[in-house]
Amino acid sequence: MVTSTAAEAALDRLIRDVDDPELPHVTIGDLGIVRSVDIAGDRAIVVLTPTYSGCPATEQIRDDVAAAVIDAGFVADVRIALHPAWSTDWISDRGRERLRAAGITPPPPAPEPGTVPVDLPVPCPRCGSRRTRLVSRFGATACKASYVCNTCTEPFEAFKAL
Repeated sequence: MVTSTAAEAALDRLIRDVDDPELPHVTIGDLGIVRSVDIAGDRAIVVLTPTYSGCPATEQIRDDVAAAVIDAGFVADVRIALHPAWSTDWISDRGRERLRAAGITPPPPAPEPGTVPVDLPVPCPRCGSRRTRLVSRFGATACKASYVCNTCTEPFEAFKAL
């Protein structure tokens, strides 16, 4: 059985549109955890890199991706790759906007090589103020921290930069 690149591209889009189970307002494609999608005969080989090696949602994501692959008519071969480690730089622009719209501050981009990073306070996703304070290094999930804005007084979470 020969598969076309059109079929591979369609399956790739389908997989990237799978919702993240812990952050349902973003997809696994938005978060950049889909490394590759390949079709070999009737088998779809999908490689994922979780946001954290111990992320509790990894098995659920694997199951959701496998279900999408099977629904598309392929045998699912979903693999987890931990190297290279996932980076917050892999979050798409759309993913960053969706996080912000959900009240979660996306992480800043990694500093350019040769520059000195400046550790600025996390901006509030609601009012944009940087007059914020850390409440807890651990939010609802291990990849987020809890903050409060001193300007608008709203609590919010921020995605941890990696």
